[in-house]
Order: sequence, then structure tokens, then C-alpha cells
Amino acid sequence: MERMKLRPLGANDLIDVFSLWKESGLPFKPKGRDSIGLMTQELAGGSTFLVGAFVGEAMIGVALGTDDGRKGWINRMAVRPAYRRKGVAKALVDYCEQVFRKRQRLLCCCLIEDWNEASMELFEAEGYEKRGDILYFRKMLQPEE
Repeated sequence: MERMKLRPLGANDLIDVFSLWKESGLPFKPKGRDSIGLMTQELAGGSTFLVGAFVGEAMIGVALGTDDGRKGWINRMAVRPAYRRKGVAKALVDYCEQVFRKRQRLLCCCLIEDWNEASMELFEAEGYEKRGDILYFRKMLQPEE
């Protein structure tokens, strides 16, 4: 693989991010929370950031980092299928952790769906503790399309 580079992304990169999410099989809500407008607003708020992994000009991976004021969260990480198991996701995790360290967040977390064994293996290999005693609850305040 040609040398990979990481760089922060902005609202002008969202179309490429969305394309990568779709290709990677991540659920995508273009009329809901993943709309250009809402994502642009979220990125402008300063607590959310996007990082992209590139080979040449091609985006091969992306992660969305959020800072809730106490913890850092790694969300919506995706790697193009042809580049999986080549260190791209690990590099994205490392980048996010560096951002959270600079923000003095002492805890970094992620939520992984139970079918996503590859992500579980990655985070466990990176020293993340799997917690079986915490349950996730959610409530949609309005339906998403």
C-alpha cells in the first residue's frame, strides 16, 4: 500500500465521507442526523471532528470524534473494504486518542454493535475494555429517514 496520510476533515469533505460510509456498509441517514446541514452544524460546534485517512487523493478511511465535555467518543469509523486489516482503523483510533489527550479527556469510549466482531477485535487489541455491565438505551425524539 502506498503511504497513508491522516488529516482533519471539514464540511467540504462530507460528500466523500458519506460515500465512504455507504461503501463500507455503515447505516446512513442523509435526511436525518447525517444530512449535510446537520453535520456541518455539528462540525462547526467544535466538539465534533472528522479525520480522514488517504492514499494519494483517495479517502480510504474516516472516523468521527465527539467530545461530550468529560469523555471522548470514537464514532462512525469506516474503512473501504479493499483497505481493511492494513492498519487504517488503528491509525484513525490513534489520531482520535491524540485529539482527546490534547483536550485533557482521560477516557475514550466507543459503541460497537454486537455483530461487528472486527471492530471489537480492533478496540480490544488497542487496550479498550469491553464492558458487559453497561446497557445502552436510546429514544428517537423524531423519526429518521
